[in-house]
This record gives sequence, C-alpha cells and structure tokens, in this order.
Amino acid sequence: MTRKIRVLIVDDSASVRQTMTEILESDPGIEVIGTAPDPYVAARRIQQEVPDVITLDVEMPRMDGITFLRKIMAQRPIPVVVCSSLTETDSETASQAWEAGAVEIILKPRVGTAQFLLESKIHICDVVKAAAGARLRSTPAQGRANRPRVPEKKLTADAVLPPPVAGRNAMARTTESVICIGASTGGTESLREVLEVLPAASPAIVIVQHMPEKFTEAFARRLDSLCDMEVKEAADGDTVMRGRVLIAPGNHHMLLQRSGARYYVSVKDGPLVSRHRPSVDVLFRSAASHAGSNAVGIIMTGMGDDGARGLLEMQKAGAYTIAQDEATSVVFGMPKEAIALGAADKILPLEMLAAEILRAGNR
Repeated sequence: MTRKIRVLIVDDSASVRQTMTEILESDPGIEVIGTAPDPYVAARRIQQEVPDVITLDVEMPRMDGITFLRKIMAQRPIPVVVCSSLTETDSETASQAWEAGAVEIILKPRVGTAQFLLESKIHICDVVKAAAGARLRSTPAQGRANRPRVPEKKLTADAVLPPPVAGRNAMARTTESVICIGASTGGTESLREVLEVLPAASPAIVIVQHMPEKFTEAFARRLDSLCDMEVKEAADGDTVMRGRVLIAPGNHHMLLQRSGARYYVSVKDGPLVSRHRPSVDVLFRSAASHAGSNAVGIIMTGMGDDGARGLLEMQKAGAYTIAQDEATSVVFGMPKEAIALGAADKILPLEMLAAEILRAGNR
C-alpha cells in the first residue's frame, strides 16, 4: 500500500484551514497531519512530525509566510506550496515566494460556482502531489519518490481548437522562428534562468507557465526587469516578434496565430485542457497549425502531461522539439511524458536551453 502524502496546513483563517483540509483529504492519496494558525505553531508541529508538503499562507500574525518560508528552506527544506489570495499585493509577493524557494503558488479556495470549486479542488490536489515529489533547489530530494497519481477525466486540446491537418495548416519555412515554451511546477525560476541570459534581439518567444490569474502579470513584470528582451503578459492580438516574450495570462488559453507574415496571439476563455488553463497543449497545437516548421517547441519542468501531445503535434508539423532533462527538472512530469511519446528531438539540461534557443531560432 502506497503511503499517503502528509500535509501541514498553515493559515491564520480557521475557515480556510477547514476548507483546505476537506479539499485535500477528498483525495485518497493525501492526508492532512495537522493545521497551524501561524508559523510558530507550525514550527512546533514540524518538530513532532515532518510533513511531506506544507501549504502556507502569506499574511499571518507574528511572522509572515515569506519569512517563514525562508527559514524552512535554510534550516530544513520541505516542499512548500504558498496559498495566496487573488490580490495585486499578493501577486507582487509571489515573486518573493518563488525566490525564497516555494515549489508552487495556488489561490486560496473561495466561494464560487460548482464548476469553479471543482476546478480548484483538482488543481490544489494535483499541485500538492507534484510538490511531494519535487526536487528542491536548496538540497537534493531525499526519500521523496514520485507517487502514483489518481487519474481523473480530463479534456484534450480538442476542446479548444481542432487538430492540425497535415499539409494544410502548417506554414512553409520563413526567415523568422517562434519559440514556444511550456512549463509548470518549478518553471518560474527555471524560465528566469533561461530568459535572463538571452540578448535583446533573440527570437520571438511565447510561453505558457501554469500560474493563477493576475500572478502572471507580476511574473512578467519581474522578468521584464531582469531580462534584455521585452517580457509582458500577453493581451489578445499582441504581435509575436523578435526581442519580445509573451506569457499567457492566468486562467486564459493562449494560441499562436498568423496573418500573412505576421504572427500574433489570441487570448481566449475555454474549459480546462489537460487539467489546466492556460494549457501548453493548446499553445503547442496552435503552433503546429499556424507555424509548422517555423516553430521550436520546448517543454520544461512540470507536473502531469500537459504539452506532451502538443509537442508531438509540433514535431509532426516539422517543428524542432526539445525536452528538459530529468536532472535539472524540479518535477520531471511533463518532459517525461513528452519523451515517452517520442515527441522530443533533443533532451537538454536547463543550462543549455538558452544557447539552443539562439541556435535553433536563428537557423
């Protein structure tokens, strides 16, 4: 019998602690071993039993969540999922959380439609299970083998756009390439490492990073301040061009489109695809249809299999495809699935992706 993933919930709101407990324990593979109203109580609880994952609020009495996160990662690294509200202030705090070592950031569950609550439940449980197997940057993961997931019915990219038709939609080779990147858990800092070393005139890049709504805007601003390339959260109709990075906005799908020689993005609503919105599969399929051999597809660290089938579609349409290797992936889920499908032309470590982007994009 597989041991359950043990979770400690740290949040000053009693109602949030109760809701999170109900959500997490609805998954047969997760066990909540305790809750704490602040970091001091949490620290005492950890001394009694070390959890596999901690879900951590940002704003709490006596000590804020970011300070506690830094202490955890410095003293006894444990996978931490930051649980935040949907506010501009928290979206700015997200940058600090990723820098401090958070595996992922999720939105606090809140009252909404039945569909919203169902999507939140699926996402929260998936993130916690992925975090349990994450390779922490500050220390090698010890004794945290990837646990089996309980699959749930999920939609494919067919729910948003039709499959590419061979010989009909894929464009002939032109002088400009578009780099399409998909990432999830661990992707925020991995993307930063890749993008901040690229020169200003690098090939156009479009990115789907699984991230909550509004947090993508703060993420894009942070990257823009660190990179020579322009980085922005994508808006519907934005031109895809050399020297620019467009990041799909949270809670919206992003598609690559083409009008004549001009590439642009379409931002649209739609159902969860491969359990995500935005979905990497949706971006990759659109790239297969509208860019063909002009595209380069890269799938990076992340949980689940979003992007694997889309990368295969890109490859069949003539695109050059790359998967991040296991050694440098925080969670070797998405790249692993793509490799298993034979969708990756090359498997590379994180530190080699920037150079390959320049080589492939300028070919």
